[in-house]
Amino acid sequence: MTDKLKKQLEFLIEIDKMKNIFRQSLIIDKSRRENDAEHSWHFAVMAMTLFEYSKDANVSLDRVIKMALVHDLVEIYAGDTFAYDTAGYESKEAREKESADKLFGLLPAEQGAEYRELWEEFDGMETPDSLYAAAIDRFQPFLINYKADGHTWALHKVTSDKVYKRMEAVKLAMPELWDFVEFVIRDSIEKGYIIE
Repeated sequence: MTDKLKKQLEFLIEIDKMKNIFRQSLIIDKSRRENDAEHSWHFAVMAMTLFEYSKDANVSLDRVIKMALVHDLVEIYAGDTFAYDTAGYESKEAREKESADKLFGLLPAEQGAEYRELWEEFDGMETPDSLYAAAIDRFQPFLINYKADGHTWALHKVTSDKVYKRMEAVKLAMPELWDFVEFVIRDSIEKGYIIE
């Protein structure tokens, strides 16, 4: 076995841990919490399915799907930080950078650098690809949370201003979906899922 293959296999075995990183969101049938691997898969499929709504014709779907697959890998060591956890965000960047060093360092140097660059670009939200990816990353839990009777919003007493702020990426990258986002927020307020 080459050293390269050994490193790749070690990485692939290590990322199996992602299946045990549970998020705040329930799956739609409300039977259990969603894990990071499921979220990443759903994100990738949503990116393909909703691609026609991308505002920017220059977005590379191939790169967005790669971002979907690597964007939460760092949570293997850093843990999931809930979107509306202000205190958790204070240490999120440092935890995730340390995790990225460790995880992407398992791969052969060139491949590790590629995955790290995709992760950093996604986090930066400054390119058309990363903005579309970020919009989908926010839309995925938004949709499943709504279909699970607003479980996470209600549990954490999330207010509408925070949801609007979180969903801004959708307004920027997929403006055609904004009416649906506003409908969901208004309906969730009426149903008591979100605090106005």
